[in-house]
Amino acid sequence: MEKIQIICNPNAGRQIVQKNIPKLVDCLKKNGKKDVDVVYTMEHLHAKKLAIENSDRYDLMIAVGGDGTVNEVVNGIMESDTKPALAIYPAGTVNDFGNYLKIPRPIDDFSQMILGENIMKVDVGRGGERYFLNVAAAGLLPEVAHKVSSEAKTVMGKFAYYIEGIREFSKQMFKPIKIRFQTNGYEEEKEILFFIIANSPSVGGFKYMAPQAKIDDGQLDLLIVEHAHLKDIATIFLKVLTGGHANHPALRYLQVQDFSIHSDDAVDLDLDGELGGQLPSSFTVVKQGLDIVIPK
Repeated sequence: MEKIQIICNPNAGRQIVQKNIPKLVDCLKKNGKKDVDVVYTMEHLHAKKLAIENSDRYDLMIAVGGDGTVNEVVNGIMESDTKPALAIYPAGTVNDFGNYLKIPRPIDDFSQMILGENIMKVDVGRGGERYFLNVAAAGLLPEVAHKVSSEAKTVMGKFAYYIEGIREFSKQMFKPIKIRFQTNGYEEEKEILFFIIANSPSVGGFKYMAPQAKIDDGQLDLLIVEHAHLKDIATIFLKVLTGGHANHPALRYLQVQDFSIHSDDAVDLDLDGELGGQLPSSFTVVKQGLDIVIPK
């Protein structure tokens, strides 16, 4: 991987990461990576555009930012004929996928990971015409996440989501979503609070949201939380901390390769923390469709 492009969101997280970029470039060049370019995103979807335009010019793209920035780069790579490898430098609020992979944050350690060139082929989810690396969701939880202000995310990190979630439960409890989901010739209608489609176990800062998920098994993990009493939802979230929620009677947990979800209501779809259209949508998985650099 001789040619490297660093795509950096300058507004990610606490904005400290910008100071580390020159150090990263210097470390890579001192260790023989002479062709290292840095570009900063300027607007929504700029990272995707950069990835599409430059996919045939680089062997590796390093996405520096939060889950949204990573999602844009992933979409750019997946839509390109030539697919460079991806490395993630977590610099946003939650960074579920990077945290799951235990990507090091100290620049010296991150540089050594890049130089080690240890590649893993990982699955990529697809919802409609867009790709997602870690999660697709709709309902209560995505609504909560999008209500949290940028200032709160910057100051409080993932705890801002939890605090806002507590405030929203009482407002949303009696507003279920009517859905129909279909998979493997099976169809079912339900009233739900939200659903989550996970590629890795880690979602929204919870390490065990999808405890059976594996990022290279060619499957997506579908969690459907049905319309239930507040005490049941509270119990589920307590069990999520240890991964013991999968068998709760108010929750359906399925592992699937492709399926569709329909709703007559106007329901926004969230892909890796970004708005990704509305239901209905069909979902599938591209098995081991992306090369990612991971620690040895």
